[in-house]
Amino acid sequence: MAQNIKVEQLTKEIKGPRKDIKHLLGFLYEILGKDEEGVYRPEFVKEILKAAKEKPQYKFTSPKEFLKLLNEEK
Repeated sequence: MAQNIKVEQLTKEIKGPRKDIKHLLGFLYEILGKDEEGVYRPEFVKEILKAAKEKPQYKFTSPKEFLKLLNEEK
């Protein structure tokens, strides 16, 4: 019984520092994980993620077919 109380107390005491560590790690990832090209616009990211979920419009099986499709769009 006394052990359960101590475990609960320790769990409560650890929650605060865990949140702090989580915030610090997020901050570090933000600083260290920056893309060399810079920060992408949020609108662009949303558009790309939306397009990634859609069914592909073109199907190609070789590099030549891919280049052919690219040239057709011009």
